[in-house]
Amino acid sequence: MEFQAVVMAVGGGSRMTDLTSGIPKPLLPVGNKPLIWYPLNLLERVGFEEVIVITTRDVQKALCADFKMKMKLDIVCISDEADMGTADSLRHIYQKLKTDVLVLSCDLITDVALHEVVDLFRAHDASLAMLMRKGQDGLEPVPGQKGKKKAVEQRDFIGVDSTGKRLLFMANEADLDEELVIKGSILQKHPRIRFHTGLVDAHLYCLKKYVVDFLMENKSITSIRSELIPYLVRKQFSSASSQQGQEEKEEDLKKKELKSLDIYSFIKGANTLTFAPYDACWNACRGDSWEDLSKSQVRCYVHIMKEGLCSRVSTLGLYMEANRQVSKLLPVICPEESLVHSSAQIVSKHLVGVDSLIGPDTQVGEKSSIKHSVIGSSCVIRERVTVTSCLLMNSVTVEEGSNIQGSVICNNAVIEKGADIKNCLIGSSQRIEAKAKRVNEVIVGNDQLMEI
Repeated sequence: MEFQAVVMAVGGGSRMTDLTSGIPKPLLPVGNKPLIWYPLNLLERVGFEEVIVITTRDVQKALCADFKMKMKLDIVCISDEADMGTADSLRHIYQKLKTDVLVLSCDLITDVALHEVVDLFRAHDASLAMLMRKGQDGLEPVPGQKGKKKAVEQRDFIGVDSTGKRLLFMANEADLDEELVIKGSILQKHPRIRFHTGLVDAHLYCLKKYVVDFLMENKSITSIRSELIPYLVRKQFSSASSQQGQEEKEEDLKKKELKSLDIYSFIKGANTLTFAPYDACWNACRGDSWEDLSKSQVRCYVHIMKEGLCSRVSTLGLYMEANRQVSKLLPVICPEESLVHSSAQIVSKHLVGVDSLIGPDTQVGEKSSIKHSVIGSSCVIRERVTVTSCLLMNSVTVEEGSNIQGSVICNNAVIEKGADIKNCLIGSSQRIEAKAKRVNEVIVGNDQLMEI
């Protein structure tokens, strides 16, 4: 077994709490499949026979009851109240980890050729290989968002070598001063660095076993993304001897403690680079000299995905976009499944767009039009209804003559006759009165809050 796969499915979806207050984030429907199904399916398609899933009791129950996969799911539960980061979660399952590790987030939806990341990891005998994608531009309006102004998210500064594969620098702009400082040891080996500010971390990581060993001992690191990876990137061009030289000036106890927490203390001789230049994978190592590769024991690489689908469903806007794009992905990864379930009853089938999904036991009345939308199971859509660029979850009722555009309608909601809804989020079990006009509104229960 070369890799052990781990799917992180613990986060509560703090940026989309109106949805996750009623449905755990890993179970949110995307294309009428639970969100966590997508990374699990990716692993199964490339041949994994077992995966460790770190999640909560509620998600465990759903996985055991509803999931039919050839892969064995080793489900490890964490309390809902436990405030554990991704690094904490890896430490929680440390005793199960015997090899290098492939870590994925439960909210990753991608058609990436996974071997491209894994081959990068193998070819360079890397400590870390990760997946990134270019940021998504031109997203549709977010339901409930007033006006056109979008929140400005802080960028990551990503520096890569001339091949675009060696990860040389990684920092969030919030952690930077007015000047961006590059260590001389990096520039000496890589005088040309390409910087990107429009890349997004897909939260898919290959990690060497000794990195997990290091993480187990260094409990001050709680996050893989924001703490462990920047640390590894920095350590590539820092020698163990120079750091230990400074430590010798400290008292003995402190010196031993710091030394034990340095990544170089965990790199075993068996993990150093052993492949020869004539190896088949040597062609992948262009840009790094053999001398640099053999001397640098900590090596970080990135595969930047330029084409295809790669999305992390971390906000309401990205959740909507994933549901819009999934009609292109499902026929590729599930060609045996129809986008319209065989049990759905549709009177005017020619009014259902080819890029729309309709779940089991849903009824669609005469002269009702459904375009660019995902309709869940057991929904009732009456006559002369128009649904465009929407997500309707399960057991939603839409009465005659209603018009819904660019909206999310959650489980068991009722839209009464002649209502007109545009760019709204309607929470579970909410009822919209007849002939109501709603634009850019969030209508949820009193105890639910939403960050747009």
